[in-house]
Amino acid sequence: MTTMATPLTQPAAPGVSEPDIRRHELANFLRSRRERITPEQVGLVRGRRRRTPGLRREEVAQLSAVGVTWYTWLEQARDIQVSPQVLDALARALLLDRSERSHLFSLAAAVDPAPGTDCPHVTPALRTMLRQLEPIPACVQNSRYDILAHNRTYGRLLCDLEEVAPEDRNLMLLAHTNEQWRGSVMDTAEVTRYITAKFRAEMAEHLAEPAWKELLGRLEAASGEFRENWARHEVVGAGSRSKVFRNAWVGLLRVEATDLWLGPSAGPRLVSYAPRDGETYERLARLQELVRASEG
Repeated sequence: MTTMATPLTQPAAPGVSEPDIRRHELANFLRSRRERITPEQVGLVRGRRRRTPGLRREEVAQLSAVGVTWYTWLEQARDIQVSPQVLDALARALLLDRSERSHLFSLAAAVDPAPGTDCPHVTPALRTMLRQLEPIPACVQNSRYDILAHNRTYGRLLCDLEEVAPEDRNLMLLAHTNEQWRGSVMDTAEVTRYITAKFRAEMAEHLAEPAWKELLGRLEAASGEFRENWARHEVVGAGSRSKVFRNAWVGLLRVEATDLWLGPSAGPRLVSYAPRDGETYERLARLQELVRASEG
């Protein structure tokens, strides 16, 4: 796979300044995020004559409490000042996750006033739903395989996620660097090859984004197995699939993994692991009780 360099790392063309490049990158980024969101996701009614993919500019302006003309100028890469407060409003309106939010502020050369802000998709209602799904393990992942939220049984499904630093709660990192996670899958080599192919397919739409390039760099530095699989240039799409795990607390678990998208396919998804037989359900229920007991 040929790596595409972000324009921010390339020498500027004659007569083109770095601020010019940043403004155009910011404009393109805002447009791409706007076009991936449906009106229903932000509580708006879809009209019969809607032809615009995603949200209209005036709808983003309304949701962010900024002027339509001002937002249009922003997407046209005009030389205008953007405050951190307005960027914060845009990030929330466009449902950006942490890394997308960080990228937005980086392009605008601004300091994020709330860098730890959670993804707006992970609402209190979604967290309640995750808890009510127990003992079925479930989590919310973004397209980069960061684990944004999870219920208690998922937290002990493959490893003890509470022992993993929040910045390392990423499926790709866990699969290649966490020995407890790797010991919980039945065929580690096959699984890591499969998820690397999924990761490559997902990354095709994010080649220039810093968070994706940083994760790729971490994986290449940490795992020879990843480097070997990455060099295969294999890709695979998402879909339901059967899995068998060797759980450290309750033994073998036979489950069916299903992705439920919370928005467009480039956004977050809820991943659940439904038991395939009664024995697995009983073991998941036992795992739930063990977690409850450990919480005291």
